This record gives sequence, structure tokens and C-alpha cells, in this order.
Amino acid sequence: MRHLFIIPILLLMIGCTQDFEEINTNPNSPVAIQPSLLLRQVIYDYGEQMSYEGFTAGNLLGQYTTALDFNLFDRHDLKSPQLGGNPWPIFYKNLRDNEIILNLSQETPAFAVYEGPARILKAYMAAALTDLFGDVPYSEAFKGDSGTVTPVYDTQESIYMGEDGILDNLEKGIGAIENYEGTITLEGDILFSGDLDGWLKFANSLRIKYLMRISDKMDVAPQLQAIVTEANFIDENSENAAFDFTDGEPNNFRLARLRVGDFNNFVLSETMEDILTALEDNRIATLFRPFGNSDNGEFNGLLNGIDATQNAAVLADYSLAGTQFRENTGVLDANFMTSMETHFLLAEAALKGWITADTEQLYSTGVTHAFDYWHTELPSDYLTGAGAYANGNALENIITQKWIANMINGYEGWIEYRRTGFPQLRTLSASLNNDLIPVRMPYPAEEEALNSANYADAAAKTEGNSINVPVWWDSKGEN
Repeated sequence: MRHLFIIPILLLMIGCTQDFEEINTNPNSPVAIQPSLLLRQVIYDYGEQMSYEGFTAGNLLGQYTTALDFNLFDRHDLKSPQLGGNPWPIFYKNLRDNEIILNLSQETPAFAVYEGPARILKAYMAAALTDLFGDVPYSEAFKGDSGTVTPVYDTQESIYMGEDGILDNLEKGIGAIENYEGTITLEGDILFSGDLDGWLKFANSLRIKYLMRISDKMDVAPQLQAIVTEANFIDENSENAAFDFTDGEPNNFRLARLRVGDFNNFVLSETMEDILTALEDNRIATLFRPFGNSDNGEFNGLLNGIDATQNAAVLADYSLAGTQFRENTGVLDANFMTSMETHFLLAEAALKGWITADTEQLYSTGVTHAFDYWHTELPSDYLTGAGAYANGNALENIITQKWIANMINGYEGWIEYRRTGFPQLRTLSASLNNDLIPVRMPYPAEEEALNSANYADAAAKTEGNSINVPVWWDSKGEN
């Protein structure tokens, strides 16, 4: 008799479970991660956050601007970030999300078009991370979902040179794009609107950049010459890897959303003022404003690293950043790589004899594109006068022009100063680092708490997480 009841019960269970997936699936909720949405998110989140970081903390390290208050970071207490100065979580959040895109591109044939861009972005963000901090979690990082929550620190050399490293991912990214034969287009691409040729140019410009960065550690001439011979890199401002901010929220530059007191914390640095003045460079009126107490529209800078508790600066005596950083951010963009930077890098390579090219022409193109990028008219006599390539030290001229052009990417200016020694930055007014200019960012406190054993090993290699220990590629880091 018991079996008579089992059959209808089983039939009922079968009837209920045959349509279980359909019944219990929300048609309005996605059942899988879409790489197009993640790609858009990674590009925007990284670009927006690092533009803010580059302007606030990076510009202080690169001495583009000076902080009037909340300025422990400006005095080189880099373990005390204020209004910026903690990019670590930005890198790891976006590298993690980008790794999901990369994995999807390899696991699902329909997403193969995303492999090239994901590899290029991984190389780009990994380079920015290691260039700031040195040795960092990499090979075991971005894998928290598989149980690796305390990743080891990889050496900077291996991050640059090893398999799945920066240079390797750029080459593999290029190969993935060139070999892609599918018909599915790249969606979510706010850098190049799905144009894969744009990603190829981006990748080759990055190869130039990172080969130059490690040029004190290896012979980069053959690879650089091959890239130049192929001539498929970012060559015009219209080809820049960048996306535009807007004038209004939510996609305007974050400085526009800060309370006015926080924005007013950043004024023209004395270093920047002196360099622009010596060059008779009219970009000073684009990048900054006349100081409030000026009689005839003059500009005035302040030496970095003041002791605000002993010498309070008067805001009206110093020049604030220009209107494109606050009121008119629609003319500003978040740039990942530009034509101006590419040409300055190639000019340096030509100067050093690593490529066959006209150094002065590359320099002049870089300057011209930099003025255009900042929506400033290039004076007719600039390249024959104070801003001429042959006016003084050629290498200093190239790097200084690249430094000026990178104001929204202030970390880049500081990184290139560490690599080349140019431009000549100043000793701070009241340094908290024994009058030494830092040559790396310190690992954040949360690493000591959450990844203690691996942190301890990395800290031991940097004299207790010192900001004065140079990274692998930096042969000029000894102060």
C-alpha cells in the first residue's frame, strides 16, 4: 500500500522540478557577468579615481601644486594621506575586476574580443602600481574568490619582465587583437568606442613607455626601433587613450564636487611657477589663476611642504588651479596615454641613440600636442625661444616639457623625476622626511594587518617600508 502513494508523490515532484529553473529565474536579473559592463566600469572607475589621485597627492609629490593645510602628505609624511594619497585599493579593485574580464574572454568564445583590451589594461594598471610601490602582490593577487587572500609580493623585475607580466601582457594583448577573427564587437569601451586599432596604438605607446622606464636595466634599443619602424602608436591627440569628463555631475572631475575649502587647499607650487616663468610659458594662465591679491593678473606660487601650524599661508596671496579643474571640467579628460607623452618618450630615445629619428622634431611635436591638449595657443616663438629644444640641457628640456604636460597625472611627473632627475624639484619648506624627496610610496597600514607575513618580508626589503628605498628600475633613487 505504501507504494501506491509513492508514485503520485514522485509525479508531483517531477512536475514541480521540470520547470524549476524557469520558474525561479528572475527575467530582470542578469544570470552572468557581462564583460561589457565590467570594462566600462574598470575604465571609468580607474580613470576617474586616479585623475583625482594624480591631481591631489601626485601633484604634491611632483611639485605642481602645494597644499596650504591638511598637508602632512605634502611634507612627505606619506603614511598620512589627506584628500588623496592612498591609491592602493584603487589598483587592486580594478585589477581584480579586470581579471574577471580576462578570465571570461578565455573561458567563453563569445567574449574573446575582450582578451586584448583586458591584457593591455592589466599591464597599464600593474605598471602604475609597481612604479609607485615597488614589489607588490601580483601573481597571487586578484584571486580572492579562489581562496588566495594573503598573496605574496612579487619583485618589480618579475612584474615587468616575467610571464604574464607588463611587457608580456602587452605583447599578448596585441597578438589577441591581431588574431581575433570573430564578428562580435567590443562593447563598453569608453576609450576607443570599440575600435581595436586604437587599442593596438595604445599598447604600442605603452610598450615605448615601459621600455624607457626600465632602460637602465636592459638594452631596449632593438625593441624600441622595431616599434618605431612599424609606426603603429598614438601619434595624434585624436588617438589618445582618454575619456572626457563632463561639466555636471555625476561624470565631472571630482575636484568640482569637493567643498570649496578642499579645492582651495591646492595652489600653484613655487617649482611650477619658476619653471613656467623661465619658459615664458602661457600655459600658466590655463593651469592656474592669478592670485586674489594681484594687481595686474600675476601668478604666485608657494614652496611645497610648509608647516601650516607655524606659518599659515593666506589663500589670496597664491594662485589656485585653473577653472577646468573646478568650474569647467567638460574640457578636461582622464588620460591613460597620449600623443604628447609618446613623442617625448621617443625624443628621449632618439637623443640617446636608441632609435633612428629626428630628436628635435619629436620634441617639437610633443610640445605642440601638449599645448593643444591643454587648449592653449602655442606662441609663435616658443619653440625658437625659451622653449627651444636646443636651449640648455636637451634631456632636461624633454623631461620638463613632459612633466608640465602631465599635470593631471602628477604621479607620472614624480615617477619620471625619480627615473631621470628632471625637472629639478625643491627641498621642502618643512620636510618630515629629512629633506629627502621620496622615491617610493609606502605600503598601506592595512597590508600589515591583513597580509602580515608577506608584508613583513616586503617591509624588510625596503628598510622597514621606507619611502627612501628606490624601486628596481630606479638607478637615481639614492638621495
